[in-house]
Amino acid sequence: MRLQHIKNISSIAILLTLAFTTNLFAQQTRISGTVTDAGNKETIPYVSFILIPSGMGGKTDIDGKFSMNLTGNDTQIKFSYVGYKTQIKNIKPGVSQTINVQLQDEAMQMNEVVIRGTKRGPYRNRENPAVALIRKVIANKSKNRTESYDQVAYQKYERMLFSLSNLSDKFKNKKIFRNYQFLFQEQDSTKIGGKTTLPVFQQEKLSDNYYTKHPEKTKSIIIADKKVNFDEKFIDNQGLSSYFDRMYQDIDIYDNNISVVSNQLLSPIADGAPGFYKFFITDTIKDHNPKLVELSFMPRNKTDLLFEGKLYVTLDGNYAVQNAYLTVNKDINLNFVRALEAKLDFDQNPDKRYHLSKSNLIVDFGLSKNGGTGFTGERTVTYKDFKINEPIPDSVFKIPAKLAVAPDATAKSDAFWSANRPESLGNVNLQVYHNIDSLQTIPSFKRTMDVVTLLFAGYKDFGPFEMGPVNTFYSFNNVEGFRLRLGGRTTTALSKRYYFETYAAYGFTDQKWKYFLSGTYSLNNKSIYSFPQNYIRASFQRDTKIPGQDLQFVQEDNFLLSFKRGENNMMLYNDFYRLDYVHEFENHFSYSVGLRKWNQSPAGNLYFNNSPNNLFTRINNISTSEVTLQLRYAPDEKFYQGKIYRTPLVGPNPVFNLRYTAGIKGLLGGEYNYHNFMGSIDKRFYLSQLGYSDVTLEGGYIIGKVPFPLLDIHRANQTYAYQLNSYNLMNFMEFVSDHYASINIDHNFNGFFFNKMPLIRRLKLREVLSFKALYGGLRDENNPAINTSTLQFVRNKEGIPLTGSLNNDPYIEGSVGVANIFKVLRVDAVKRFTYLDNPMVSGWGIRARVKFDF
Repeated sequence: MRLQHIKNISSIAILLTLAFTTNLFAQQTRISGTVTDAGNKETIPYVSFILIPSGMGGKTDIDGKFSMNLTGNDTQIKFSYVGYKTQIKNIKPGVSQTINVQLQDEAMQMNEVVIRGTKRGPYRNRENPAVALIRKVIANKSKNRTESYDQVAYQKYERMLFSLSNLSDKFKNKKIFRNYQFLFQEQDSTKIGGKTTLPVFQQEKLSDNYYTKHPEKTKSIIIADKKVNFDEKFIDNQGLSSYFDRMYQDIDIYDNNISVVSNQLLSPIADGAPGFYKFFITDTIKDHNPKLVELSFMPRNKTDLLFEGKLYVTLDGNYAVQNAYLTVNKDINLNFVRALEAKLDFDQNPDKRYHLSKSNLIVDFGLSKNGGTGFTGERTVTYKDFKINEPIPDSVFKIPAKLAVAPDATAKSDAFWSANRPESLGNVNLQVYHNIDSLQTIPSFKRTMDVVTLLFAGYKDFGPFEMGPVNTFYSFNNVEGFRLRLGGRTTTALSKRYYFETYAAYGFTDQKWKYFLSGTYSLNNKSIYSFPQNYIRASFQRDTKIPGQDLQFVQEDNFLLSFKRGENNMMLYNDFYRLDYVHEFENHFSYSVGLRKWNQSPAGNLYFNNSPNNLFTRINNISTSEVTLQLRYAPDEKFYQGKIYRTPLVGPNPVFNLRYTAGIKGLLGGEYNYHNFMGSIDKRFYLSQLGYSDVTLEGGYIIGKVPFPLLDIHRANQTYAYQLNSYNLMNFMEFVSDHYASINIDHNFNGFFFNKMPLIRRLKLREVLSFKALYGGLRDENNPAINTSTLQFVRNKEGIPLTGSLNNDPYIEGSVGVANIFKVLRVDAVKRFTYLDNPMVSGWGIRARVKFDF
């Protein structure tokens, strides 16, 4: 996820809203206090408390504090929390009082028992009835999953609500909200999010879902979709929805790992759960049919990515989960998560097994865990009309895409929603849609959003045209010197079919103008930035470029990339004439066809010399004409669709790329014939508690005799930023190949080792390492050291070539680093292992990368 996307969403949220309700309670006795750990004296959040005998209760807040007004004749209050001994305190009726509680850890109790010489020892799995029970649950997982049936069909209702949380009266009474107090919502202060919230987004979906085992297929058809719609010039509604979908995915307790806020937490019934969790049998519910066992669990290490909570397991031979309550420890190594709570309910099928009938997930985010304004998201999912092993019509799976949307999904009436919601929203939440519309009419809100969009999205909107991106307005390099750029693009306010983009830039050292102009025609009457893309584009660009650099989502004249190490004054002046056709399909397969005329001229210390014996025999440019076919397949890919970028959200499925480029001599002045093939596979491997690895395999092959600027110039990095897809200690233009293969592994341990270290674990650091290897070479016809008729490599002042081939040895570099420094910074110590005798190379270096993640 990109930092600017999160900033954009957070800044927008700080100014949005919803409804206002108030509950008044008679006050006779007020009790308050703080719950702490008896061992380390730290506060314990979300401890449950119940008044006796009335049964009323609640939970402590993020700081372990609680307060409550008594209206009855309660004389006691009971505190309970997973892994701690239950404690009861007396209440003096009619007197306001402070009751501070110290709960004793279960493990502490056991250790004390050992000291007294009893037979009970420290917690262990062996001969533990709770562990024996959880192993039976694990052994029966396969038969209790939906996938155990041949066919399954059900209807699914989803509701997502996001709000600013824990708002102070000062915020609520700001001048901007003076006439809009109806936007705020009051709730019980013991609930996650605090007393005052301000809803900023709501979405409801209703879908029909199907599963068949032979052959295994899934299908989801969204039949109704209703959400808050913001002004598109400020926020991309589709992108916002996609981002929230990624943050709040379905919870399957039977999966080994459960995805929550872009991280994977080990399920308490994962195959290896007994090695990471402590389990306790805390109750037996005999009046339920079948009889249930309450199984409490907590992480062995409180900072690991694990849950804590309770499971209710059936004793009918199925050992199925009938209910579950999941939360996380306040010390967990998750960024910005102040509280998390998930509840799962299961209903019985006709065959006496169970299916998930309802889930509710609430997460409260904040920059500080000690209070202050935050952001709370809640997702409720309800399943109904659950049918098993009933034939599913073949027509359901005719369309290959797993997800389909009915044409009238967004046009359903209020009457339809009233009839199809499993539970009424109530007047407060029903007003969210209307209230957000009202907020967007406030002039001060519009002005603020203009500023926010400019700062974080990078564009200033002028209706049919928007100016930007601002991060390219100023940059510098050794060839152009101080560089100014100004540009922008048209919006859907001008046309939904035609789009134009342009910029002009000027370098004050080389005193040259650079410019770009493109015109795009949408073939599917949708924005060219939205999925699925289908357009044709013609463009011309005259600009500088570092040979071999393809930064994909980042402009080379980005100000932050101006700072570089070593000598980096070899660049190209490029003229690109392009015609491209792009077609994406709903199943995430896409292809593009392009025609390009490309003129390259050397700039700075770069030169084109075709004579090894005469350094002054140089040519001014290389002209090529190319036809390109590119194929891409990213099954089930999700992405954040913003105003500037469409950023893929990395998931467990591989992404395949294949590109073929043919250079055609004689076409539009092209000087060379060649064929360039490139293929890559990207995949993330999740390793449960050991984190995850991002692996990229790539290879390429060029057929034909070509000068070195047309060879594969391997991606180097001479900035001080750590770049995931570049070789961070390789110099620009250091290596070229006409055939190569590479592997790139970047592994994040998610704090697995640091979490076990006293004191250090408080910093919530995370370990990272990487390994990159590149093997390639040049055939004799493309090697100027052997074939003197081809273009020579660039040499330095001493006559030593600065560019070369990889010969018989691979280029290898690796790094070890620490991520999550101040929650956003990654710092790597990078080591280069081969080709250390090349001129002006660094054997090691420190590189940093800003990464915002949970």
